[in-house]
Amino acid sequence: MSRPVHPLIAALAPVAEALGAGLLEPDQITAADLPLVWEGEVVGGLRRPDLHNALDVLIKAAETDLGVDRNAMDRTQKQAAVALLNEWGAFTLRKSVEDVADALGVSRFTIYNYLERAESA
Repeated sequence: MSRPVHPLIAALAPVAEALGAGLLEPDQITAADLPLVWEGEVVGGLRRPDLHNALDVLIKAAETDLGVDRNAMDRTQKQAAVALLNEWGAFTLRKSVEDVADALGVSRFTIYNYLERAESA
């Protein structure tokens, strides 16, 4: 029989999913994880996201925020996605311009144009 999910864990679940982080049972926590404490008791843990997938997580978040799949985005939506990704720091990641260009089906030059447009707005 599984025990009920603690309210703190239930409340943090959508946040952890949006960030690409993992929620843990108390006995799964390591020194690198963040313990989640409720009234002095560790009720779970939060494992930081794997940064190898960070850009994919951010691109999916942009799709969700804009309400459209990247393959169905028009030019204006792609510009908005690039502006969001820039706001979220996605372009500080190595090779991110190339990876975002591939994901959106545009050239690197186009991404740089979108970035310039977003920064001048």
